[in-house]
Amino acid sequence: MSISLTPDQERFIQTKLQDGKYRSAEEVLEVALRLLDEYDRADAEWVEDVREKVDAAIAASEHTPPIDGETFVNQILERFRQARQA
Repeated sequence: MSISLTPDQERFIQTKLQDGKYRSAEEVLEVALRLLDEYDRADAEWVEDVREKVDAAIAASEHTPPIDGETFVNQILERFRQARQA
């Protein structure tokens, strides 16, 4: 595979090589790709976690009587007030 880098990307890699932490451009790219993979996995885990929380909230709401918007907001504000006092 052949890739083209922008001048900024080339400067970034050269800076990393000059700092002496990496021995080659390939090593810099290998680390970058590994971090990208970790980021993607963490992002997917976060999405799944949020999805599970939303599903749990929907399930809980099916067993909870509805409340009007004003009551809901007032309850949230009260929780914030209590958290500040704690």
